[in-house]
Amino acid sequence: MAGGTEAFPDLGEHCQNPDCKLLDFLPFTCDGCKLVFCLDHRSYKSHNCPKSDHGSRTVSICETCSIAIETTGFDVEGIKSLLEKHERSGDCDPNKKKKQTCPVKRCREVLTFANNLTCKDCGVKFCLKHRFPTDHVCNKKTINNSGKSSRWNERFMEALSLRNEKGCGRGSSVSSRSPPSVRSF
Repeated sequence: MAGGTEAFPDLGEHCQNPDCKLLDFLPFTCDGCKLVFCLDHRSYKSHNCPKSDHGSRTVSICETCSIAIETTGFDVEGIKSLLEKHERSGDCDPNKKKKQTCPVKRCREVLTFANNLTCKDCGVKFCLKHRFPTDHVCNKKTINNSGKSSRWNERFMEALSLRNEKGCGRGSSVSSRSPPSVRSF
């Protein structure tokens, strides 16, 4: 059956769905069965394509470690043997299944390589919201042998807390020394 019109006999094609046969000037060729269809019958489902899974990929998820394994072209028995082979290999690790979360109570932030910091005082990984010792219950486990803090930031925090206790800073009462006066010449 030739398509087109009298003036342009090679233009367009007829839909190859047996119930349609519509002359379509922009036909679609199915990549599975290689037949030509109109807009209404171009999908695999609408023309019952026998090769609908031609270019598709299938993936199975390991129950132990939650890793995705490509199983394209395998039948049910082949998929089972592929998953068993994966479990016997050293790649299947049950610890990978559960993602590490922030240990602070009621915080559900999943810790990734980019959003976690290890507390220098207690050595535990926290999300960015709870990275400071004041934001999480810090059990300062790392104590220096000399008894003094060796890290500059710890010394700074100690000095700042002592300063706040003495009443220095913005919210303090009037200090005993008056600020130096500025003379104009």
